[in-house]
Formats: sequence, structure tokens, C-alpha cells
Amino acid sequence: MIRPDDPAAPTAAPERPAPTPEQSAPAPDRPAEIAARATARRTPAGGRRGPADPVTFLLHRHRDLCERAVDPLEIAAGLEAHGLTDRTVARYRHRDVFALAEELYARIPPRAHRPAPGGPPAAPPGPPAAPPGPPAAPPGPPAAPPGPDTGARAAWTVLALLPGAACLATAGALRATEGVLDDGARSLVTVVGALLACLALRACLGRGPLRAPGGAGRAGLYGCWLLSYAVYGEGLLDQVMTGGPDGPWSGTPAPLLGLAAAVAPAAWCAHLFTVRAHRKLVGSRTLEEFGAGVRPLLLAAVALFLGALLPLLHLAGPGLGGGGTTVAAVALGVLFFVARLLAAHGLPEPGTVALAAACAVEAAAPALVLSARLPGLEPVARPVNALVSAGGTGAVAALGCGGAALGLLLYASRALSRASAHTRTRS
Repeated sequence: MIRPDDPAAPTAAPERPAPTPEQSAPAPDRPAEIAARATARRTPAGGRRGPADPVTFLLHRHRDLCERAVDPLEIAAGLEAHGLTDRTVARYRHRDVFALAEELYARIPPRAHRPAPGGPPAAPPGPPAAPPGPPAAPPGPPAAPPGPDTGARAAWTVLALLPGAACLATAGALRATEGVLDDGARSLVTVVGALLACLALRACLGRGPLRAPGGAGRAGLYGCWLLSYAVYGEGLLDQVMTGGPDGPWSGTPAPLLGLAAAVAPAAWCAHLFTVRAHRKLVGSRTLEEFGAGVRPLLLAAVALFLGALLPLLHLAGPGLGGGGTTVAAVALGVLFFVARLLAAHGLPEPGTVALAAACAVEAAAPALVLSARLPGLEPVARPVNALVSAGGTGAVAALGCGGAALGLLLYASRALSRASAHTRTRS
């Protein structure tokens, strides 16, 4: 018999208070959507797992590019700029960059539903509200796509004609006042005409197909040097070769007039190249196909500009008492055109380097001749002497500008055949 005070006796459980009505109610079930969301996180759409879908990884890596793009072409150009080609796109289970760009563009929400930069996220669109009143009339035929902006083209065409008009007016004023005004007044007319031509050229290069996103920069300084040498370089080199310089040397303003008049054809050739290149970009399915179609367009644009430059230089020579078209002026015109075409497509550095190289060749020629007058340095002038003996004083500028133009054209044929070079300009 166990006594109540025995330590081994089992103790009775303490009595618990009776539950209240709230505590006795059954616990609510877990919401069903929580389990559904967890299942959705574990199973991505389409049956693919996140790490196994390379397109998802690429989308997260280039999300800013995909959200800013207005069409799949910009995404394709951006991917190409990051080093993705048709050969390496197979790892993302697509046949080419364009197909991959279309899928990336489709996975991004529509631009109207994207959050504004720095603002709160946009709410998802709700069901459309029923229109009040009678039902709307059936929609009519779709509107025709907008045509070319003829007003903008006319504006930059007029601006492109202004440099040639300013130079032509200055040349006419100098011809009309020959023997009437003294040298000081004629020099003032020349300075005013040159200033007007520079202002007109600046306005032309700030609008239209020749507009560069970053401006002229150092290329403007190199261009001024090359134009000055085209007018006065041959006279200076001739005096240096004969023991001078002895005083003011004569200038040949004919190349300047011809090059200024060629600004308008250059603008139209650049415009045609840009428009045709965009059409190739829309119709191409692979990067190789696009590049193969753009290279002939570039050569055709350069040939078309050359066909307009040659008659202008030929007409400017006799008009100003010059000797006709020179190889140096033609090479300088092509160099300017290709350099500006690259700058207009977001590639100004190669053109600047080419212009600097041409300036270096033209500056080195008289410098080497003058250095040869020092004792022991006579051999440094032999290359210049041989070049001038073979082609005259204009051979120096022809060699510098022609070599720079050829090298820049070879670079442009590779750089402008990339899709990323044609998403910055929309003519």
C-alpha cells in the first residue's frame, strides 16, 4: 500500500483552466496561395530550372540593355558589342544573335508597363473598363506608316550648302576687287570669308547625317591644319627646298573652295549609306550576312562621294586661277569623309588618329629639310628630296593624306560592318 506522503508515489497532474471560447475554436488553415507560390518558385515557367536556362542568365546579365532597347535590333547590336557572335550563340540554344535578341526582347515586359527610372514600379494593367454610352464604332483601316521627314532633310541640306556658298562668295569678292582694293583690305575680306565658312561648317556638322555625338574635339584642330596646308603648304615647302623661307609664300585657295562645295554631297552620301545600312540590318538574320551586305554599301558611298568631289575640285581650280585637280586635294576629301562617317556612327577615335598621322607627315617634310642644314644631318632630307623630285611639292600631302585615307577606309570596312555601329544613328 502506497502512502500519500511516499516520495515514490506518482504526482497528480495539475488541473488546467477551462479553455475560453476563442481558444477552443479550431485554428485556421494555411492559405492555399502560400503553397502555390512556393511550388511556383521551385518550378520555373516552361518547365526549365533557372541554372539550366542560359537565356535567363543572359537576361539578368544584360537587363539594362534589354530594358532600354526599343526593338530587338538594339539588343542584337548590344550583344555583339559585348563580344557575342553567331558562332558563340549556340551555347544559348539559338541559331544566331538576332533570334536570341528577339527572345530577350519578348521576355522583357512591354515598355508601357516598365517602371520609370528612379520611380516606383508600375502597377500591372487591370481589366479594361466598359466604355460608357453606346458601343464604339468599328476601327477603320490602320494608318499608313510615317514617311521620311522631308523638312529635316531640307534643313540639313541647306546647312550643307552654306560652307560652299560662303567660300564661293569670298572668291567672287576677291576676284571682283582685284586691282581695286589694297592688300590689307583684300586680306580683311579673306579673313571674313574664312570666318563665315567656318561658322557655316560648324552649323552643318551639328545637324544631319554628318553630326557626331561627341563633337569634333581634336579632329577639328587637325582638320584646320590640313586645310591650311592644302592652301599654303606647297608654297612653304617650295621655299624651304630652295633655301628659304624668304618671306610670304603664295597660296592656292582652289582646294579649299572645292572641299567646301563637297560638304553637301558628303552629307547626302552619308545619309544614303545610313539608310541602306539600317535596311540591311532589318532584313538580315545573321551578323555575317549583315556585314557582307554593308561593306559594298560603304564602298559605293565613298565612290559616289568621289564622283562628286572630282568635278567640284576641277571646276574650282580654273575658277581661282589654279592648276586643276590635285591628288592631294582628292585624298584629303576622302580622308575627311571617311573620318566624319566613322564619327557619326560613334567611332571618332580612328578618324582622329588618321588625321593626326596625315598632319605628322606634312609637318615632318619641311622639318626634315630644315634639319638637314645642320652639320652631319644631311641624310635626313633624302626621303623628302626623292619624293619631291618624283612628284613635286604636292606629293608630300598626297602621300600623307592618301595613306591615312586608305588605312582609315580599311578600318571602316570592318568597323561599320558591325551591327552595333548602326544603332546610334537613325536618319
